[in-house]
Amino acid sequence: MSVFLIAILIPFLGTLLGASFVFFVKEHMSPTLQKSLLGFASGVMVAACFWSLLDPAIELESASGRLSVIPAAVGFLLGIGFLLVIDVLTPHLHLGTDQPEGVRSRLSRTTMLALAVSIHNLPEGMAVGVVFAGAENGVSNISLASALAVSIGIAIQNIPEGAIISVPMRAEGNSRWRSFAIGSLSGIIEPLGSVAILMLAAVAVPVLPYLLAFAAGAMFYVVIEELIPEASAGIHSNHSTIGFAIGFVLMMVLDVACG
Repeated sequence: MSVFLIAILIPFLGTLLGASFVFFVKEHMSPTLQKSLLGFASGVMVAACFWSLLDPAIELESASGRLSVIPAAVGFLLGIGFLLVIDVLTPHLHLGTDQPEGVRSRLSRTTMLALAVSIHNLPEGMAVGVVFAGAENGVSNISLASALAVSIGIAIQNIPEGAIISVPMRAEGNSRWRSFAIGSLSGIIEPLGSVAILMLAAVAVPVLPYLLAFAAGAMFYVVIEELIPEASAGIHSNHSTIGFAIGFVLMMVLDVACG
């Protein structure tokens, strides 16, 4: 259990490190750097979805033959739908826009910005929780090392994400410490998501393939609905493509080397 507790905190530490950038950089992040970081985060998440979540989900049902893909397909679509519902119902505001999304509310701009990031981070916490659930339940194609690789990979991509959150928060008029706190607390949803998924898997081991794919679907929703559009808008989109390639290869190497 101690190993798991450390592992679920690793991504949060990545967010803390990234949020601390607000103390060392200017109040505004260059568009080139921001797009590169968004692309990098997208690449890590897409690679984790396949190598760490969808592929193991299909392998777990390999005895079913051609039907082995069904749990992965169902879980993936459920994950997409789950994030879609949260996105529609939760009042939130994305950085760089003045148009809130979700149900109407009187929440402050800062609170809605933090909620937008929390929606983003929830699937990553779920991914860490489900791969460790697989490792703890002796799933043959999910080792403890590969589970740690997922945790480390998400922590690495949380570093630029933390910076992308805290630095613009400073530009919004918040103090450096307040910007750091908001950027850091946005990552607290990840360990909570990890624990929730682990508890669910502990009482429902047969649904593990569905849970793996569910986490993948939720992560894909974030990438397609938020990260890629932001990374591709306007000029310098080629930098986001380069960032995506680097992030994807890094996560792929981590997962395969540790598997």
